[in-house]
Amino acid sequence: MSWKCGIIGLPNAGKSTIFNALTGAGAETAVYPFSTINPNTGVVPVPDGRLEALGKLLKPEKLTPTAIEFVDVAGLIAGASRGEGLGNQFLGYIRDVDLLVHVVRCFTAPDCPHPLNQLDPVRDVEIVETELLLADLEIVGRQRQKIEKKAKSGEKPAQAALAALQRVEAGLNEGKWAKDLELSLEDKEHLKAAPLLSLKPCLFVANVSEAELHGGPHYRALKKLAARREVPVIPIVGDLEAELAELPPEDRQEFLAGLGLVEPGINRLIRESYRLLGLTTFYTIVGPEVRAWTAPQGATAPKAAGQVHSDMEKGFIRAEVMSFEDLVKLGAAAKVKEAGRLHVEGRDYLVKDGEILLFRFQR
Repeated sequence: MSWKCGIIGLPNAGKSTIFNALTGAGAETAVYPFSTINPNTGVVPVPDGRLEALGKLLKPEKLTPTAIEFVDVAGLIAGASRGEGLGNQFLGYIRDVDLLVHVVRCFTAPDCPHPLNQLDPVRDVEIVETELLLADLEIVGRQRQKIEKKAKSGEKPAQAALAALQRVEAGLNEGKWAKDLELSLEDKEHLKAAPLLSLKPCLFVANVSEAELHGGPHYRALKKLAARREVPVIPIVGDLEAELAELPPEDRQEFLAGLGLVEPGINRLIRESYRLLGLTTFYTIVGPEVRAWTAPQGATAPKAAGQVHSDMEKGFIRAEVMSFEDLVKLGAAAKVKEAGRLHVEGRDYLVKDGEILLFRFQR
């Protein structure tokens, strides 16, 4: 299973610059609206200190990180929900992502004019969010009309689905995101037929200049908004990060140190995206490869095995489990087993973050 993060925002917010910094894929960047017409996609490795530690300890021939996918789509403008700009096309591209990464412009640049001629991050956020809510209202309205006749005829499932849609519709009309409403698991099940953008988790990326990063008014305004919304906000100097991504790996740390930074801001973005998606990392050691894998939090051992290969889930017998901490402390898997720290688990076992698993399965 692949997890996708959709990069959204107004034109000229720096979405493609952030995407380039994330992926090194060379997506086009330009200072005119809609330079990104077709979506750019890139699979991005997740920074993982534990995997690096396992590499140093075990010295495998191959060290493979887990990854998530980022999708860079066209800039959104007011009226997109009615088809303005590339509105409907844009909204279609982001309906199948799992997380919205909202890039908000917090920098001024004479050679890159703001599409509204004045910088105001809070207004920019509200424009984008309004269009998402309007698009959701349209979908909810269409879905409600489809099931109203069935509900009036007395069909219980249709009545329950209609009630859920009406609750969401009322919340959207009040400017509330569907994810912030008190919806039951049954409500969410009924809403699966209506792929709502406002049900998705979201974070803000403040695309800042170096000067703005250290106490600028635009970044401060966005932070206050994010605090009220309880939405994470990550500051990134987009141009600097894109420049960093073009350097050879051995030169990047020196570049960061010269700026007084420990790691790229992009790393924080990837990790926060991973966290908001509710994902966990487990590891396998097979032959010459140590590899990180992704599973939803609370996944059972067979479901985790299915991330490695579908045959492992189907033929699952058991999982041999050790913790990252035990392996690093004792230095070898054999010593973990000798110390009685290796445990064998069955189908109902819930995999914990950082565990190292060996799956036994019937072929």
